[in-house]
Amino acid sequence: MLTAARDSLAQVNADVIDCRACPRLVEWREEVAVRKRAAYIDHDYWGRPIPGFGDPDARLLVVGLAPAAHGGNRTGRIFTGDRSGDWVFRALHRAGFASQPNSVHRHDGLHLSRAYVVAAVRCAPPGNRPTPVERDTCVPYLAREWALLTDVQVVVALGAFAAQVVAALVGVRPRPRFGHGVEVKLPDGRTLLCSYHPSQQNTFTGTLTEEMFDAVFARARQLIEGRE
Repeated sequence: MLTAARDSLAQVNADVIDCRACPRLVEWREEVAVRKRAAYIDHDYWGRPIPGFGDPDARLLVVGLAPAAHGGNRTGRIFTGDRSGDWVFRALHRAGFASQPNSVHRHDGLHLSRAYVVAAVRCAPPGNRPTPVERDTCVPYLAREWALLTDVQVVVALGAFAAQVVAALVGVRPRPRFGHGVEVKLPDGRTLLCSYHPSQQNTFTGTLTEEMFDAVFARARQLIEGRE
């Protein structure tokens, strides 16, 4: 692995895209890219790990769980082409971090300002459930991004899985209680904001509403602007 002084986000992304470290995930992501979903039968699926996306000078880091089989695994961009992603980019747009409220494909003109988005696990997992070994295999990529994104002040974790990965990465002990809107001061001075994941299970049942989701990103902006 490169030293922090010689590493770059471009290098991390290149290493992510080339990764074949988890046989189960490699088999699944490539199988999905061949079988496809009927609605996307004419699409050329990405079928590889998903790199981070956003502004290298980000003040906000958003950490999700993993790409969706027919979302990021199809389009090649995190939170792109699925309903969870629709929620994420609408919220980022309303909070002033995204240039447009939707993310359709890698070349749709979307850009982020002062925000960077990653997944804790970079390949689409079967049943949206990565194993602990797969999670731990992916953590070094997040650790490298964490070291490179030196301007980040606030980290929004989408779901308990992402929050636990972040807490473990920075050595928070004891592990913080997860809940929507929970704030945790991290040892390096950054603030962790927890949000329910915008999965259909949460959004269709009203467990997460757009008002609740917006409140998290509004709080992130408030914390960022309070330090500038």
